[in-house]
Parts: sequence; structure tokens; C-alpha cells
Amino acid sequence: MKRVSAVTTKKRIVAVFLIGLLIFTVIDIRLGYVQFVIGDKLMGQANELWTRDIEFEPERGNILDSNGEVLAENVTAPSVVVVPRQVDKPEETAKNLSNILDISYDKAYEYVTRNASSVNIHPDGRKIDEKQETAIRTLNMDGVYLSKDSKRHYPYGDDLSHVLGFAGIDNQGLMGLELFYDDKLSGDKGSLSFYSDAKGRRLDRLADEYSPPKDGLDLKTTINTKVQTIMERELDLAESKYHPDGAVAIAVNPKTGGILGMTSRPNFHPENYQEVDSDVFDRNLPIWSTYEPGSTFKIITLAAALEEKVVDLENDHFHDDGDISVGGTELHCWKSGGHGHQSYLEVVQNSCNPGFVSLGQMLGKEKLFSYINSFGFGKKTGIDLQGEGNGILFKPENVGPVELATTAFGQGVSVTPIQQVMAVAAAVNGGYLYEPYIAEEWIDPKTKKTTEKVEPTMKKKVISESTSKEIRHALESVVAQGTGRPAYVDGYRVGGKTGTAQKVGPDGRYMENNYVVSFIGFAPADDPEIVVYVAVDNPKDTVQFGGVVAAPIVGTIIGDSLRAMEVEPRKGGLDKEYQWPEEPKVEVPDLVGLNKEELTEYMTNLSIETSGKGDYIIDQAPSPGTKVEQGSKIRIYLSENNR
Repeated sequence: MKRVSAVTTKKRIVAVFLIGLLIFTVIDIRLGYVQFVIGDKLMGQANELWTRDIEFEPERGNILDSNGEVLAENVTAPSVVVVPRQVDKPEETAKNLSNILDISYDKAYEYVTRNASSVNIHPDGRKIDEKQETAIRTLNMDGVYLSKDSKRHYPYGDDLSHVLGFAGIDNQGLMGLELFYDDKLSGDKGSLSFYSDAKGRRLDRLADEYSPPKDGLDLKTTINTKVQTIMERELDLAESKYHPDGAVAIAVNPKTGGILGMTSRPNFHPENYQEVDSDVFDRNLPIWSTYEPGSTFKIITLAAALEEKVVDLENDHFHDDGDISVGGTELHCWKSGGHGHQSYLEVVQNSCNPGFVSLGQMLGKEKLFSYINSFGFGKKTGIDLQGEGNGILFKPENVGPVELATTAFGQGVSVTPIQQVMAVAAAVNGGYLYEPYIAEEWIDPKTKKTTEKVEPTMKKKVISESTSKEIRHALESVVAQGTGRPAYVDGYRVGGKTGTAQKVGPDGRYMENNYVVSFIGFAPADDPEIVVYVAVDNPKDTVQFGGVVAAPIVGTIIGDSLRAMEVEPRKGGLDKEYQWPEEPKVEVPDLVGLNKEELTEYMTNLSIETSGKGDYIIDQAPSPGTKVEQGSKIRIYLSENNR
């Protein structure tokens, strides 16, 4: 019998010990790795297997005007979530959901028996109304939950629709500011996590975990709802009166580039955007549409000519016989027979095409087009909305004498309304070209503190202050004494320019009796606070001139807006030149303190209506100094005593 030596036995014991030690070391290392390195990961995976999540949508940030008025907000509209494994009576639950949500029984039954941890009833159970919510809460069905949700509401209806845009059923921005700033407005989702067994049944012994949603930031804009309401009203009236193919209106603060108002026709209600053709809400005309600007573009030619000092408006003259020959082509003035001998200031007042052709020729191709580019034409302005157009300019190599001449009076080039507004704002604000913007501040919805403020962006200085001052004076004279007289506003100094541009048809030819008529105005002329542009596409049953159709609209918008903005009336402006059949307005005299027998001399061009008894006038309306139409009624208040 073979005997094992003690040495061999000892070696075997040591070997077994070392192997065991190695195994335990490996196990310890593995346990340590699991515990300290991947422990959180494994715990998370275990939680995922044992927990079920119900997501909660955050509140989308409100959109506000410059004074804090709500333009877009949220209203409560919860959504239905079903956890099929918790539904004890699927047939009864399906019947109830079918009746409440107005869906078929088969569809409801499929939802409550689906092999899934949780089911969203989409779209019928999304953002339900108050009546449906009450019915579901009353029935208190097992496995049926109401998830916190909301839908977008726009208190001003279809006002500002293309600017605000709209949000979809999942609260995602789909257009306008809602889309452009979706990441800041949308916020982050929250959730309710509950523990369940392998069959998906809820484990009441373990506490639920709730992660609250993080609401989106509120957006304060540059929009002034008072100005916006005025613009909407005037475009509604124009649409009713002229039945145009379309219309746009923009108001901007020339000192910052902030948009005060923007609207177009046709428009839509953001909450019912599905009810209109996509072409209506996809195209924000004030920034998307391109067309020949017509005479409003002459402001750029005027700015270039004054900055380059090629003309003196008062002392240089031009004779207009009705047309001018350029490169073998006859270019005509809008007035048959022309305006005759006139100063260049009168060329501006009369919107004389041949006169502006001469300015373009004095400037030359390189200089004129360098100013056109400097004023921002041919490229996007950078406004914080999607879908902006570039406009179309002649390529330098394609500019000959005729192209230079037509460009000088606004024909042959295409611009967007927003380009036009920002360029004219630069021409009258001292020469500063700003980037237009709408978002002004981001506000924390809980603390109401500003988290970010947007500062105006000045792109470049395009002309000098002295040139800008000359332009303001010239354009004020257009409104007081020239083609822009219908935009004149008593008490305020208004400047502006008419525009009448023939439209190009699908065949590339100019269309007959089909024009875009426009007017761009600003006020007060000595220190502009607002620039307003209105363009009406093919107005019907009227003379298609910018001075006839668009100028009165702009005048009303400017006058009402300045009063709404509490801008004080200005004195020292140019008096309006009246033409037949217009009659000058009458200034209301100061009647307070007079005896009623002294009224005889005031009754020739005003109508007097009395209230009260007595011989002395103690009050009156309108107040002294107000200008009214001849024959207007003045109310006086009488008393026995002269107080």
C-alpha cells in the first residue's frame, strides 16, 4: 500500500487553500464591482422591470406682449391613460370609455386589453373636455388614469395668428413663435412611477415615485396689443371694402427693430388651423412674400443720392414731360404729360418716375446697388420667425441702363415687406439698420424673474444723421403736400411714401389692372417712434393707387397707435395742402367764459349744441385747439354763473 508523505499532504492542503482563496478573491472582486461600480446601473434596470411610468406633460410657457398681456396660454385638458393589467372588468370599462370618448366599443376594448404596460388613447383620449373629465372621475374605473395635460389657447383669436403660430396635440410648436422657440417654451416632462409584480399588478406596499415636470419659460415679446388690434381692425375694413387677393401690415419700432405688430390676410384661428388650407398658415406673407415694391423703394434711391451729395433737393431741378428715354426704351411717368418743371423735392412729393431715373443715372450702377445691398435687400433680415424670403435683385453683370433706371423707381426688383420696413426704418432713424426681432425677454414662470433679455442688434450704419434728417423732411412733405396726403394725421407729424407696383403674371409679363398698392409711413417725423407699412394686393372696385387705398389705412393706424402709445402730439410740422374737393379742417376755439350771445361769430363753420341752463359757457367738447371737419358739432355747457 502506497503511503502519502506528510510533505505531499501539506502541499495539497496549501494548493486547495490557495485555490479557495483565489475563488473567494474573485467573488469578492466581483461583488465589489457589482456593488460599487455597476450597482446603480443594475438597480436602475431592476427598477425598469418592476416599475411602470405615467408621463406628465409640462406646462408650455405663455407668450406675452410688451405690457404683459397674454397672447398664448394653456388651459387644462387632461388625457386618458390605461394600464391594461389593472383593468378588472375589461368589457364594462371598454363600454364606458366608448360612451365617454365617442369611440367604437371594439376600439375601446382593444385599448384596455392591449399587451402593454400603459396605453395612451390617441387621439380621442387626448386633451379631453371638462364634461368627459367629470365622467371619468365619477366612474373611477380600475386601470384608467387621467394624466395632467393642457392645450394651447389664444385669447385674441385670429389676431397675430401667423406670428404666434400654433402647437400640436403633443404640445410641440408647429409654426410661428411656437415653433421657432419650441425648445424654451416646451419644458421637460415629469412622471409618476409605481411598482408592479410580474403580471403588472400594482404593489401597494411600495411607495410611488413622482418626478414633477419642468414648465417652459414665458416669452415676453415686443408686440404691442393695442397697435396690433388697430392694425387687425384696419385690415378687416380694407378686406371688406376692397376684397383684395391679400394684404399685409407691419409696424416696427425704428429705434430698436422690435416688431410692434404684424398681420396679413387671409389669416386663420390658431386653435382651428386644421380647418384651413395649409397655404394659408404656412405662408407668413409679411416675411415670405416677394413682389416689386414700386415707389416705396424710391426712398432708398433718395437716401443714396443725398448721402452721395449728387443732388440738392431745394436748388436742383428736373423737367418732366411725361417720359424719359433710356437705352432705346421709353419709361413713363404715372401722370400723363408729366409734372413739368419741378425741384427735386417736388420730384419726391410727386413720386415722379423720370425724376428718380435721373437720380439713378447720377449715382451709377455701382453706387446705387451698393446702397441697396447695405440697406439689406437681397438677403434675409434675420427676424426670429421661420420661412423668411430673400427677395430678388438683378445680378450685377445683368444690370444695363434700363435695369438701372427701373430699379431707381422700384421696378424689376423684388423685396419682402419686412426688408422694406427695416430699410425705411434705417433711412429715418438716423441711418441705423437693425435686425428685426420679436422675442424680448424670457421669464421664469414660477419666480416671474427675467432669465434672459434680448438686446437690439444694430447691423450697420448705412447713412449719416444729416442725410436721414433730409429724408424725414422730404417724406413729411410727401404727406403734407404730395401724393401721401391721405395719410396726414392732425396733431402729429407724419412722413411717408406711396407705392403702386404692377404684378408679374405666371407668363413673366405684367398683368393688366392688377397692382400691389402700398404705403409706408412713420411718425413723429422729427423723432420717429413707429414705422408702418401696408400693402394691399389687387384691391377691387377702386382706383389702384397706393395714395388712394393704402395711405389712408396707414394714416389711421399711425394716428390711433400714437395715441395708444401715449405719444404726445407734435407742433412745428408742415401744414397739409388741401386739393379740391378737400376742405381744410377748422381749429376749435376756446369758448369757455364767453356769454352765449357771443357765439354768433363761431357758428359760420361749426355747429353749436348746448347743455344746461344759463348765459355763461363753463365747459366745451372737443377741447380748444382740436382740429375738426367744417360743420362739426361742438357741445357747450351753460351755467347761470361765470365760473
